[in-house]
Amino acid sequence: MLSTSSAHSTDPAVSVTGDTAGDAAPFARSLPWLLLLGGLIGLVAAFVLTVEKFALAADTTYIPSCSLNTVVNCGSVMGTAQASVFGFPNSLLGIAGFAVVAATGAGLLAGARFARWYWLGLQVGVTAAVAFVHWLIVQSLYEIGALCPYCMVVWAVTTPVFWYVTLRNLHHGVFTPPVAEAAVAARGNHLLPILAWILGVSGLVAHRFWAYWSFF
Repeated sequence: MLSTSSAHSTDPAVSVTGDTAGDAAPFARSLPWLLLLGGLIGLVAAFVLTVEKFALAADTTYIPSCSLNTVVNCGSVMGTAQASVFGFPNSLLGIAGFAVVAATGAGLLAGARFARWYWLGLQVGVTAAVAFVHWLIVQSLYEIGALCPYCMVVWAVTTPVFWYVTLRNLHHGVFTPPVAEAAVAARGNHLLPILAWILGVSGLVAHRFWAYWSFF
């Protein structure tokens, strides 16, 4: 008869849907910190952006702290329809979403174990967030023609959070049987997609505003 500990270690359902092998999983130690710090950074950026939005709404002559010139200009972005896609400032979504991300990281650091449905919900959230962020990037570059620094902080935080949550969920078999081999193989290359994304977005920004940059 198997002991409780041996049954626990050999039960594939436990190892797939739970975090019993968390220490052996890729990024298990760094993911909580990424979620906590990324969530807090995104939360602060979204909160400040909301305060600036309300200040501008109350006083149309107000100049936001992130309005530096004709290109780096939060005021130009805040006044567009894209800044309130659902009828309220997009930053309110950021406050709610990043609060959940930060709380998840804090919970993991405190030793919490989240159920499979929670990770599925988090995956849906970060996937929707990264899709929305990239739509906003396109809108900012090619429709609005201005950059919002606080928005760019949100861009920079959302993509890594999405990427590493996805890797974690793939390893633990949250959506499908686990693909541990692929996740482990990604350990040495996991930064490459993030670096490629940074270079790609930076290149788009530089190309879009090349005339402005070259003027200086």
